[in-house]
Amino acid sequence: MEKIKIDTEFIKLDSLLKFAALVGTGGEAKVVISEGMVKVNGEVCTMRGKKIRPGDKVSFNNQELEIE
Repeated sequence: MEKIKIDTEFIKLDSLLKFAALVGTGGEAKVVISEGMVKVNGEVCTMRGKKIRPGDKVSFNNQELEIE
């Protein structure tokens, strides 16, 4: 599990996928999120603007991120 440190209160899900280099573009992030390929804390999330806060876990494409 990769740990991602953010310096703000939250980061939006689509921005997190780009920041962590799991997708190449915002458009790609939008597609994978809307198709239900991303999980937040074990639940499928289709909201690309979902606020991800420290302590949350995000998984996509057999990779897991923990936000710090």
